[in-house]
Amino acid sequence: MDGTLNCVGIDVAKDSLDVACLPSLERLTLAYDDASIARLVETLRRVGPTLIVVEATGGYERRLVVVLIDAGFRVARVNPRQVRNFARGFGQLAKTDRIDAEFLARFAQHVQPQPLEKSSEKQVELEQLVTRRRQLIDLKTAERNRLELTLAQVARKSIQRVLKVIEQQIDALDDAITRLIETDDDWNHKSQILDSAPGVGAVLVSTLIAKVPELGRLNRQKIAALVGVAPFNRDSGKLRGTRAIAGGRADVRGVLYMAALAARYCNPVIRAFADRLEAAGKPFKVVITACMRKLLVILNTMIQTNSPWRTPCATENA
Repeated sequence: MDGTLNCVGIDVAKDSLDVACLPSLERLTLAYDDASIARLVETLRRVGPTLIVVEATGGYERRLVVVLIDAGFRVARVNPRQVRNFARGFGQLAKTDRIDAEFLARFAQHVQPQPLEKSSEKQVELEQLVTRRRQLIDLKTAERNRLELTLAQVARKSIQRVLKVIEQQIDALDDAITRLIETDDDWNHKSQILDSAPGVGAVLVSTLIAKVPELGRLNRQKIAALVGVAPFNRDSGKLRGTRAIAGGRADVRGVLYMAALAARYCNPVIRAFADRLEAAGKPFKVVITACMRKLLVILNTMIQTNSPWRTPCATENA
């Protein structure tokens, strides 16, 4: 923690950028366009920040992050809730773009979050394909729910036609994702290793490759916390609160949940682990969350050791 570090916070909106530099207190408000981004890069070269922090804003920040990383800056993307809680800790309850930018810079100074690694164009493409597939799955679920509640034949036929188009689009994306993974030797090798584990299918494989590039490079505790399947303590004095998971990458966690349900029955290591927890009286949510974590740790170990599924090995390392 060092409040004297030269750090920059950038609050990203759809059409504007608010920039705060610390400790100089220099501020800048720009339009979010190519010319303004180029001007910002020149300003930052003069400032020479140790770290630049932006919030995750549903994708608006991606364009800026790519430009800044390409320009050689260290950039971290953080959860907006973390920064808001950080600001409240300083007694700052007001919220404006200028205030947000300042506390992003302060967050950079005191917390020093991990900078992003530069993503290749193929990595970005794969992530967007996987994200789009998830969006279509959500649409498919919504349309199916509407179909169950719809009685009018014309309306039902309309929903059925939409469902057919969505299915076709999902199939096309599956083919595109498979082809893209096959074009990269490293991805293809990881895919074969991950796919060898019982209960792991193509959707989880592509999601992990696209959304968790850190897989195999972190230890078991860090990879579980990164995805959001590590239980956190909630104790105070003599009180022992219920452990619960929080944060992490929700889209990855959703796919991992479905894989854990399958692994609960077809993966011998996960099945034995779940049976022990159930025999100990653990509720279903605790059991399946623990299975998610164990499956993730096993897959992480397989990538670390560059070895396909082997039941004894998986039992020893997870």
